[in-house]
Amino acid sequence: MFENLSEKLDKAFSVLKGHGKITEINVAETLKEVRRALLDADVSFKIAKEFTNKVKDKAIGQNVLTSLQPGQLMVKLVKDELCQLMGSQAEGINLESSTSVILIAGLQGSGKTTFSGKLALFLKSKKSKNPLLVACDVYRPAAINQLEILAEQVGVAVYTNKESKDPVAIAKSALAYAKQNGHNVVIVDTAGRLAIDEQMMNEIAAVKAAVIPQETLFVVDAMTGQDAVNTAKTFNDKLDYDGVVLTKLDGDTRGGAALTIKSIVNKPIKFVGMGEKMDALDVFHPNRMADRILGMGDVVSLVERAQEQFDEEKARKLQKKIAKNQFDFNDFVEQIGQIKKMGNVKDLMGMIPGMGKAMKGVEIEDDAFKHVEAMIGSMTKDERATPSLLNGSRRQRIARGSGRTISDVNQLIKQFNDMGKVMKMMQGGGMKNMMKSMGKGGGMPNPPLGR
Repeated sequence: MFENLSEKLDKAFSVLKGHGKITEINVAETLKEVRRALLDADVSFKIAKEFTNKVKDKAIGQNVLTSLQPGQLMVKLVKDELCQLMGSQAEGINLESSTSVILIAGLQGSGKTTFSGKLALFLKSKKSKNPLLVACDVYRPAAINQLEILAEQVGVAVYTNKESKDPVAIAKSALAYAKQNGHNVVIVDTAGRLAIDEQMMNEIAAVKAAVIPQETLFVVDAMTGQDAVNTAKTFNDKLDYDGVVLTKLDGDTRGGAALTIKSIVNKPIKFVGMGEKMDALDVFHPNRMADRILGMGDVVSLVERAQEQFDEEKARKLQKKIAKNQFDFNDFVEQIGQIKKMGNVKDLMGMIPGMGKAMKGVEIEDDAFKHVEAMIGSMTKDERATPSLLNGSRRQRIARGSGRTISDVNQLIKQFNDMGKVMKMMQGGGMKNMMKSMGKGGGMPNPPLGR
């Protein structure tokens, strides 16, 4: 995500290295490279030019503080302008009604149905809501079945009527069903098309008029670049939606849609999809995204994810074990499980300041811990509970049993010992305190085995 843009912006800022002050000449040279970087990220020429003109106006005449270099000041100015471009601050969704209706719209293939399932899980787990998914896509083959499967995966109810081809009637019946059965949020998944057409627009508008949603969200595939922006404008002209959802932002996307969609339709980006898993949905924070684009990481989001997985009772038990030097491989595996729940490992690494550039070209498997877990799984119960038993012959057996080398087993034991020392030093915060430590300038362990 944004790797190419981040690299090109970093190159642009390097123009100011060695300069003692900001001048019209070095600013112009830097912003020329910034404009090229934005255009390469599929930002329109008009917006890229407006962006760099605003930064130039703010930069010229700025007195650089003795503690800042011109390049650092330029990074700050570009960051501030990126935040403005993407919406300044995170926007929530309206859930104030006793039965809030959220209407989901977008083109076919944009990820509407998957997002509907992710949103249901998000509202259930993080907002303590009781959502009802509604299948109003009566045209796409297996669309209703897909929503039923997703509903089962996330543990929420779904309303369907496979006999009806009238999405308006289905939506109205679903709303009545929700009120009768205590569902306080209704998520209506509508039909899409391969391209924009008048029939589709009229149908979605009719559904909206029938259920009067508190929120209408437009879902768009971020990988379609400026096409996504154009589609968003057409939908907004017809539906006047409340916010945008960008899906597949973890894919091979240049980022133009994320950077410019707010300025074109004047509607906030509310959510971003960051992966295939059902919990891979994040609230969009423009300032945090600007930090990541500029290689500053996103420690706040990292700590928030850690806190979501933090269990106080388990932490207390772990604290006692650490204090008594009883931290073992069973605890190690449990900590790995918590980290895995936080999301993709490479994405997590990218949230740490400076790690994005360091991780460039480094491939980390989606299941980066599988070899670690295989080695621990090859240990006996006694070995997991008493790591000091792991002599040479036992290590050889573990290596054979897990299909790894002796070197891998030795590295795992070293990482285990290092982690135990760090946690002993922190005394009782487990993963939560480790994440806080990183936020205060601490380091990050080596990437797990299995690259």
